[in-house]
Amino acid sequence: MNTHISQGQEASYHYKLVRRAIERLDASDEPVSLEVLAAEMSLSPAYLQRLFSRWAGVSPKRYQQFLALDHARSLLRSHHSTLDTAVETGLSGGGRLHDLFVRWEAMSPGNYAKGGAGLTIKTGWFDSPFGRVLAMGTDIGLCGMAFGEETGEAATYDDMAARWPNAKFERDETHLQPWVDAAFGGGGERSLHLIGAPFQIKVWEALLNVPTGHVTTYSDIARAVGSPKAVRAVGTAVGKNPVSWLIPCHRALRKSGELGGYHWGTPVKRAMLAYESAELEATLAK
Repeated sequence: MNTHISQGQEASYHYKLVRRAIERLDASDEPVSLEVLAAEMSLSPAYLQRLFSRWAGVSPKRYQQFLALDHARSLLRSHHSTLDTAVETGLSGGGRLHDLFVRWEAMSPGNYAKGGAGLTIKTGWFDSPFGRVLAMGTDIGLCGMAFGEETGEAATYDDMAARWPNAKFERDETHLQPWVDAAFGGGGERSLHLIGAPFQIKVWEALLNVPTGHVTTYSDIARAVGSPKAVRAVGTAVGKNPVSWLIPCHRALRKSGELGGYHWGTPVKRAMLAYESAELEATLAK
Protein backbone atom coordinates (compact mmCIF):
# COMPACT_ATOMS: atom_id res chain seq x y z
CA MET A 1 0.00 0.00 0.00
CA ASN A 2 1.48 3.35 -0.97
CA THR A 3 2.02 6.25 1.42
CA HIS A 4 -0.65 8.46 -0.14
CA ILE A 5 -3.38 5.90 0.50
CA SER A 6 -2.29 5.03 4.04
CA GLN A 7 -2.13 8.69 5.07
CA GLY A 8 -5.50 9.37 3.49
CA GLN A 9 -7.11 6.37 5.18
CA GLU A 10 -5.77 7.52 8.54
CA ALA A 11 -7.19 11.02 7.98
CA SER A 12 -10.53 9.52 6.94
CA TYR A 13 -10.63 7.41 10.11
CA HIS A 14 -10.01 10.53 12.18
CA TYR A 15 -12.92 12.25 10.46
CA LYS A 16 -15.21 9.33 11.23
CA LEU A 17 -14.31 9.66 14.91
CA VAL A 18 -15.03 13.40 14.80
CA ARG A 19 -18.32 12.72 13.03
CA ARG A 20 -19.36 10.36 15.80
CA ALA A 21 -18.40 13.00 18.34
CA ILE A 22 -20.52 15.58 16.49
CA GLU A 23 -23.56 13.31 16.64
CA ARG A 24 -22.99 12.61 20.35
CA LEU A 25 -22.49 16.27 21.22
CA ASP A 26 -25.56 17.32 19.23
CA ALA A 27 -27.67 14.95 21.33
CA SER A 28 -26.46 16.44 24.61
CA ASP A 29 -27.35 19.72 26.31
CA GLU A 30 -24.30 19.41 28.56
CA PRO A 31 -20.55 19.14 27.87
CA VAL A 32 -19.39 15.57 27.39
CA SER A 33 -16.19 14.62 29.19
CA LEU A 34 -13.30 12.93 27.46
CA GLU A 35 -13.80 9.85 29.61
CA VAL A 36 -17.47 9.48 28.71
CA LEU A 37 -16.84 10.14 25.02
CA ALA A 38 -13.99 7.62 24.92
CA ALA A 39 -16.04 4.94 26.68
CA GLU A 40 -18.92 5.37 24.24
CA MET A 41 -16.49 5.01 21.32
CA SER A 42 -14.81 1.96 22.92
CA LEU A 43 -11.48 3.80 23.07
CA SER A 44 -9.18 4.69 25.93
CA PRO A 45 -9.23 8.38 26.93
CA ALA A 46 -5.49 8.70 26.20
CA TYR A 47 -5.87 7.19 22.72
CA LEU A 48 -8.85 9.38 21.87
CA GLN A 49 -6.97 12.43 23.15
CA ARG A 50 -4.01 11.65 20.88
CA LEU A 51 -6.19 11.04 17.84
CA PHE A 52 -8.12 14.27 18.29
CA SER A 53 -4.98 16.27 18.90
CA ARG A 54 -3.30 14.88 15.81
CA TRP A 55 -6.37 15.56 13.66
CA ALA A 56 -7.29 19.02 14.94
CA GLY A 57 -4.19 20.31 16.68
CA VAL A 58 -6.12 20.94 19.91
CA SER A 59 -7.48 18.90 22.79
CA PRO A 60 -10.89 17.18 22.56
CA LYS A 61 -12.28 19.59 25.15
CA ARG A 62 -11.26 22.61 23.06
CA TYR A 63 -12.39 20.92 19.90
CA GLN A 64 -15.84 20.36 21.34
CA GLN A 65 -16.08 24.10 21.83
CA PHE A 66 -15.29 24.56 18.13
CA LEU A 67 -18.08 22.15 17.24
CA ALA A 68 -20.72 23.92 19.32
CA LEU A 69 -23.62 25.31 17.33
CA ASP A 70 -22.91 28.83 18.51
CA HIS A 71 -19.34 28.63 17.22
CA ALA A 72 -20.55 29.96 13.87
CA ARG A 73 -21.84 33.09 15.60
CA SER A 74 -18.50 33.44 17.37
CA LEU A 75 -16.73 33.19 14.02
CA LEU A 76 -18.90 35.96 12.65
CA ARG A 77 -17.97 38.18 15.59
CA SER A 78 -14.24 37.51 15.61
CA HIS A 79 -13.25 36.28 12.12
CA HIS A 80 -15.77 37.79 9.77
CA SER A 81 -14.49 38.68 6.29
CA THR A 82 -16.47 41.41 4.56
CA LEU A 83 -14.75 40.66 1.25
CA ASP A 84 -13.86 44.31 0.76
CA THR A 85 -10.44 43.17 -0.42
CA ALA A 86 -12.14 41.06 -3.08
CA VAL A 87 -13.91 44.14 -4.37
CA GLU A 88 -10.70 46.16 -4.31
CA THR A 89 -8.84 43.57 -6.36
CA GLY A 90 -11.66 43.62 -8.89
CA LEU A 91 -12.08 39.86 -8.71
CA SER A 92 -9.73 39.69 -11.66
CA GLY A 93 -9.06 35.98 -11.27
CA GLY A 94 -6.29 33.76 -12.54
CA GLY A 95 -4.01 34.74 -9.68
CA ARG A 96 -2.92 33.32 -6.36
CA LEU A 97 -5.89 34.17 -4.19
CA HIS A 98 -5.40 34.72 -0.48
CA ASP A 99 -3.77 31.99 1.57
CA LEU A 100 -5.02 29.20 -0.69
CA PHE A 101 -2.59 30.01 -3.50
CA VAL A 102 -5.00 28.61 -6.06
CA ARG A 103 -4.39 28.87 -9.79
CA TRP A 104 -7.61 28.71 -11.71
CA GLU A 105 -9.04 29.05 -15.16
CA ALA A 106 -12.72 29.35 -16.10
CA MET A 107 -14.43 27.64 -18.99
CA SER A 108 -15.97 30.03 -21.50
CA PRO A 109 -19.73 30.61 -21.15
CA GLY A 110 -20.29 29.12 -24.59
CA ASN A 111 -18.53 25.88 -23.73
CA TYR A 112 -20.30 25.72 -20.37
CA ALA A 113 -23.65 25.98 -22.13
CA LYS A 114 -22.80 22.83 -24.09
CA GLY A 115 -22.93 20.77 -20.89
CA GLY A 116 -19.31 19.66 -21.08
CA ALA A 117 -19.52 18.42 -24.68
CA GLY A 118 -16.05 17.52 -25.98
CA LEU A 119 -14.61 17.55 -22.47
CA THR A 120 -12.89 14.53 -20.87
CA ILE A 121 -13.14 14.53 -17.09
CA LYS A 122 -10.98 12.18 -15.01
CA THR A 123 -12.58 10.82 -11.83
CA GLY A 124 -11.45 9.02 -8.70
CA TRP A 125 -12.27 8.42 -5.04
CA PHE A 126 -9.80 9.30 -2.30
CA ASP A 127 -9.60 9.38 1.49
CA SER A 128 -9.56 12.80 3.12
CA PRO A 129 -9.82 14.42 6.57
CA PHE A 130 -13.59 14.59 5.97
CA GLY A 131 -14.19 11.06 4.75
CA ARG A 132 -14.28 9.80 1.19
CA VAL A 133 -13.95 12.51 -1.45
CA LEU A 134 -14.78 12.27 -5.14
CA ALA A 135 -12.31 14.23 -7.26
CA MET A 136 -12.89 15.21 -10.88
CA GLY A 137 -10.47 17.02 -13.14
CA THR A 138 -9.63 18.03 -16.69
CA ASP A 139 -6.17 18.59 -18.15
CA ILE A 140 -6.24 22.06 -16.54
CA GLY A 141 -7.12 21.23 -12.93
CA LEU A 142 -9.79 20.01 -10.54
CA CYS A 143 -13.31 20.78 -11.69
CA GLY A 144 -15.06 18.83 -8.93
CA MET A 145 -14.61 17.74 -5.31
CA ALA A 146 -17.52 16.18 -3.44
CA PHE A 147 -17.78 14.39 -0.09
CA GLY A 148 -19.70 11.14 0.09
CA GLU A 149 -19.83 10.26 3.79
CA GLU A 150 -23.35 11.61 4.31
CA THR A 151 -24.87 11.17 0.84
CA GLY A 152 -23.25 7.89 -0.24
CA GLU A 153 -20.71 7.36 -2.99
CA ALA A 154 -23.14 6.36 -5.75
CA ALA A 155 -25.47 9.33 -5.19
CA THR A 156 -22.50 11.69 -4.91
CA TYR A 157 -21.05 10.52 -8.23
CA ASP A 158 -24.42 10.77 -10.00
CA ASP A 159 -24.92 14.29 -8.62
CA MET A 160 -21.56 15.49 -9.93
CA ALA A 161 -21.71 13.74 -13.31
CA ALA A 162 -25.15 15.26 -13.99
CA ARG A 163 -23.63 18.74 -13.87
CA TRP A 164 -21.82 18.10 -17.16
CA PRO A 165 -24.11 15.60 -18.89
CA ASN A 166 -22.34 15.71 -22.25
CA ALA A 167 -18.80 15.19 -20.93
CA LYS A 168 -16.85 11.94 -21.15
CA PHE A 169 -15.83 10.51 -17.76
CA GLU A 170 -12.80 8.27 -17.20
CA ARG A 171 -11.52 6.72 -13.95
CA ASP A 172 -7.93 7.91 -13.40
CA GLU A 173 -6.69 8.37 -9.82
CA THR A 174 -3.08 8.79 -10.96
CA HIS A 175 -3.97 11.92 -12.96
CA LEU A 176 -5.80 13.45 -10.00
CA GLN A 177 -3.59 12.38 -7.09
CA PRO A 178 -1.17 15.37 -7.10
CA TRP A 179 -4.05 17.86 -7.10
CA VAL A 180 -5.88 16.00 -4.33
CA ASP A 181 -2.68 15.88 -2.25
CA ALA A 182 -2.21 19.63 -2.73
CA ALA A 183 -5.84 20.30 -1.77
CA PHE A 184 -5.27 18.79 1.66
CA GLY A 185 -1.93 20.39 2.43
CA GLY A 186 0.43 17.94 0.76
CA GLY A 187 2.30 20.58 -1.23
CA GLY A 188 2.22 21.29 -4.93
CA GLU A 189 0.00 23.57 -6.97
CA ARG A 190 -3.74 23.77 -6.34
CA SER A 191 -5.12 24.05 -9.85
CA LEU A 192 -8.80 24.53 -10.60
CA HIS A 193 -10.84 24.45 -13.79
CA LEU A 194 -14.07 26.30 -12.98
CA ILE A 195 -17.01 25.10 -15.05
CA GLY A 196 -20.07 27.23 -14.43
CA ALA A 197 -22.20 30.16 -15.53
CA PRO A 198 -20.53 33.61 -15.34
CA PHE A 199 -22.46 34.68 -12.22
CA GLN A 200 -21.64 31.41 -10.48
CA ILE A 201 -17.95 31.84 -11.23
CA LYS A 202 -17.98 35.37 -9.77
CA VAL A 203 -19.50 33.99 -6.56
CA TRP A 204 -16.99 31.14 -6.37
CA GLU A 205 -14.15 33.58 -6.94
CA ALA A 206 -15.41 35.70 -4.05
CA LEU A 207 -15.38 32.61 -1.83
CA LEU A 208 -11.73 32.05 -2.75
CA ASN A 209 -10.98 35.39 -1.07
CA VAL A 210 -12.25 34.26 2.35
CA PRO A 211 -9.19 33.31 4.45
CA THR A 212 -8.85 30.03 6.30
CA GLY A 213 -10.47 30.20 9.73
CA HIS A 214 -12.73 33.09 8.69
CA VAL A 215 -16.34 33.16 7.53
CA THR A 216 -18.52 35.42 5.45
CA THR A 217 -22.22 35.93 4.78
CA TYR A 218 -24.32 35.61 1.65
CA SER A 219 -24.97 39.37 1.84
CA ASP A 220 -21.24 40.11 1.84
CA ILE A 221 -20.75 37.91 -1.20
CA ALA A 222 -23.61 39.63 -3.01
CA ARG A 223 -21.98 43.03 -2.41
CA ALA A 224 -18.57 41.70 -3.44
CA VAL A 225 -19.84 40.53 -6.82
CA GLY A 226 -21.64 43.83 -7.43
CA SER A 227 -25.18 42.52 -6.92
CA PRO A 228 -26.12 43.51 -3.35
CA LYS A 229 -29.79 42.59 -3.81
CA ALA A 230 -29.06 39.15 -5.27
CA VAL A 231 -28.64 37.36 -1.93
CA ARG A 232 -30.90 34.48 -2.92
CA ALA A 233 -29.11 34.01 -6.25
CA VAL A 234 -25.79 34.06 -4.39
CA GLY A 235 -27.06 31.34 -2.06
CA THR A 236 -28.01 29.22 -5.06
CA ALA A 237 -24.58 29.72 -6.65
CA VAL A 238 -22.86 28.83 -3.37
CA GLY A 239 -24.94 25.64 -3.20
CA LYS A 240 -23.88 24.68 -6.73
CA ASN A 241 -20.16 25.06 -6.00
CA PRO A 242 -18.60 22.00 -7.68
CA VAL A 243 -15.20 22.10 -5.95
CA SER A 244 -16.01 21.83 -2.25
CA TRP A 245 -13.26 22.58 0.28
CA LEU A 246 -10.92 24.32 -2.20
CA ILE A 247 -13.69 26.76 -3.11
CA PRO A 248 -14.70 27.21 0.53
CA CYS A 249 -18.49 27.43 0.38
CA HIS A 250 -18.48 25.98 3.93
CA ARG A 251 -17.30 29.44 5.08
CA ALA A 252 -20.54 31.08 3.94
CA LEU A 253 -23.04 31.56 6.79
CA ARG A 254 -26.38 33.23 7.22
CA LYS A 255 -26.32 36.74 8.64
CA SER A 256 -27.86 35.37 11.86
CA GLY A 257 -24.82 33.15 12.37
CA GLU A 258 -26.69 29.96 11.50
CA LEU A 259 -24.73 27.49 9.43
CA GLY A 260 -27.34 27.13 6.75
CA GLY A 261 -27.37 24.04 4.56
CA TYR A 262 -24.46 22.23 2.98
CA HIS A 263 -24.83 20.13 -0.14
CA TRP A 264 -22.76 17.23 1.22
CA GLY A 265 -24.24 17.26 4.73
CA THR A 266 -24.15 19.73 7.62
CA PRO A 267 -21.87 17.46 9.76
CA VAL A 268 -19.22 17.79 7.04
CA LYS A 269 -19.56 21.59 7.02
CA ARG A 270 -19.25 21.79 10.79
CA ALA A 271 -16.22 19.51 10.78
CA MET A 272 -14.56 21.68 8.13
CA LEU A 273 -15.16 24.88 10.13
CA ALA A 274 -13.89 23.22 13.29
CA TYR A 275 -10.83 21.86 11.49
CA GLU A 276 -9.95 25.31 10.14
CA SER A 277 -10.64 27.04 13.46
CA ALA A 278 -8.26 24.69 15.21
CA GLU A 279 -5.68 25.25 12.47
CA LEU A 280 -6.00 29.03 12.81
CA GLU A 281 -5.71 28.91 16.59
CA ALA A 282 -2.62 26.71 16.39
CA THR A 283 -1.05 29.13 13.88
CA LEU A 284 -1.78 32.20 16.05
CA ALA A 285 -0.34 30.43 19.09
CA LYS A 286 3.05 29.99 17.45
